[in-house]
Amino acid sequence: MTAVAVPVTGPRRGLNATFLTIELRRLLRNRRGIIFTLVMPPVFFLLFGTVSSYKTESVGHANVTAWIMISMALYGAILATTSGGASVSVERAQGWTRQLRLTPLSPTTYVVTKVAVAMVMGLGAVVVTAAVGMASGATGDTSRIVASLALAWVGSSVFAAFGLFMGYLLPSENVMQILGPVLALLSFAGGLFMPLGDGVFATIAQFVPTYGLAEIVRGPITDEGVSMWAVVNVVAWGIVFVVGAAWRFRRDTARV
Repeated sequence: MTAVAVPVTGPRRGLNATFLTIELRRLLRNRRGIIFTLVMPPVFFLLFGTVSSYKTESVGHANVTAWIMISMALYGAILATTSGGASVSVERAQGWTRQLRLTPLSPTTYVVTKVAVAMVMGLGAVVVTAAVGMASGATGDTSRIVASLALAWVGSSVFAAFGLFMGYLLPSENVMQILGPVLALLSFAGGLFMPLGDGVFATIAQFVPTYGLAEIVRGPITDEGVSMWAVVNVVAWGIVFVVGAAWRFRRDTARV
């Protein structure tokens, strides 16, 4: 990638419109990443969520198809935001972050912009998966479904921090090849793809990063409510990821 100057003037802190525009353009040029994050979740939904009986079976205020749609929307948002955050690994290897340090951009602006772009990717994943789901038989209380989808998008910000953390920690050449299977495993273990039931696996799942988000996101469409442990799970892992990303970021910038 050819390094380009980023014309920035004024204060070093805050979200910079010029840099944000450049990052969004780079995002749109990454066709492989867009296909990976926007196509996989809807495909998974079509594979697992369109069984005829699911369209007539209810789960709280929606049918099972909608339940699976919301789960896949969250999975897509997690994939997208993690990928967006982890892209910092490639940028470090290509010298892009070193180039940016020659501009008035502050480290805070850089991190905030990366998270903002990751959230744009996450929103795209949620919207595409929801559109496919609604066209394929997902039904229920519209306001509750919209609330669940909104929570899926907002909650995925936790994994934008996870992506940043891993982007500074893992080698650039295979960061998403590592994180893709890891996220799939975490999604299975945290009950994102199927109900956990009771037993030892359900107990272990409560400590997995995806567990709390899965319960919170489905909360509006179920009658089960949201447990305090789910909130604690999300907050605790969010703190771990943010602190980890900040730690690795300081170590990285200290070298220059």
